[in-house]
Amino acid sequence: MSENIKATPSPKTPAAKFGGAGLNVGIVVAAILTVVGLVLWGIQLSGGMIQTNMRNMDSWGIYITMFMFFVGLSAGGLIISSIPRAFGMKGFGGISKIAVWTSITCTCLAIGYVVVDLGGPFRVWELFVYSNLGSPLMWDIIVLFVYLILSIVYLWATLRHEAGKVSATALRVVSFVALVCAVLVHSVTAWIFSLQQAHDMWHTALMAPWFVSSALVCGTGLVMIAVIALRAVGYLKLDQAYLVKMAKMLGAFVCVDLYFFGCDLLTEVFPQGEGAGIVSMLVSGPLAPFFWLEVIGCAIAAVICFVPQLRSNAGLVIAAALAIIGIFCKRFQLLVGGFQQPNLDYAVALTPTAVTNYTGGMDAAFTGLVYTPTMLELGIVVGVLGLGALILLLGLKFLPLKPVED
Repeated sequence: MSENIKATPSPKTPAAKFGGAGLNVGIVVAAILTVVGLVLWGIQLSGGMIQTNMRNMDSWGIYITMFMFFVGLSAGGLIISSIPRAFGMKGFGGISKIAVWTSITCTCLAIGYVVVDLGGPFRVWELFVYSNLGSPLMWDIIVLFVYLILSIVYLWATLRHEAGKVSATALRVVSFVALVCAVLVHSVTAWIFSLQQAHDMWHTALMAPWFVSSALVCGTGLVMIAVIALRAVGYLKLDQAYLVKMAKMLGAFVCVDLYFFGCDLLTEVFPQGEGAGIVSMLVSGPLAPFFWLEVIGCAIAAVICFVPQLRSNAGLVIAAALAIIGIFCKRFQLLVGGFQQPNLDYAVALTPTAVTNYTGGMDAAFTGLVYTPTMLELGIVVGVLGLGALILLLGLKFLPLKPVED
């Protein structure tokens, strides 16, 4: 396989040789955000999870939402990178190393959000000491760590291949294994929700393929934004035809994702049973802003991707950003929507640890959103994002990620 690009660095270049004041400032800002996040996490650890708005009736919140979101970003980036190599197809202008590095960064972020959601770092080892291999949660933990290791091995193999120390056949095998694992990690994450039949919004066989399609949407969008930004600062030279190819793929992935969403909505509403209440909650209820932002934003993104006159660099960035925001909205409405419909027939004591708005009664608690993150949670989310930005920027600065001529 060959990826023809306009690039000047030699394959033997030992480092990225990329820097400048702007990158250094970005690294410093990311490091500061990381430290702030660690301080806020310390506050959460000292005061307990009661400081968050997660409760017994809605035990997952923004941390698990971000976990789902970044697993998708990660899997999508690795899929975009590994498909051309695995099947001997023409790639996307030598951007595979950058796509894999963004994938590794997003995987680290996903793991980071799981850690802060556990309530304490020392509980991580309990996942393995007291693991229940019959639980989809444990399946996801195992697959996620294997996926991270495979991503690192894939990046290493790619670098060694450029140096002539790993054969094309070996790299193709690693690419195929990484591709399978990328699909599997998102399928297992989907099964965490779809195998819980007590929550109507989660219990659907479409969840796994829907998660994979979402991963392709936001992963492609993230790689496209990264490539446009890196091309603008001179990190790589890439023909516009490759961006057009990615844009068309993004538009197709968005349409598939919306199609799955439409199938799920029709299945829920047509029998006029409990599912009709879920659709009403999405279309005109508390989650309506997230629903319509996803649908309208993704539709606009698809139009931009398919109309040649709109495929300028700015237009492609807007399309990718709208697609990514749309998938985040879907993740949030999926998680919160699963708790928005009470499934215990109000069989719970009204206490501050049971429901977020316990003073107004159960009806009042479910009138608006059952969960909104506190400022502490949002601060920790930003801190973890800072860590991800730090990892990404340090990789661009010190790793040989620049494309080279094959």
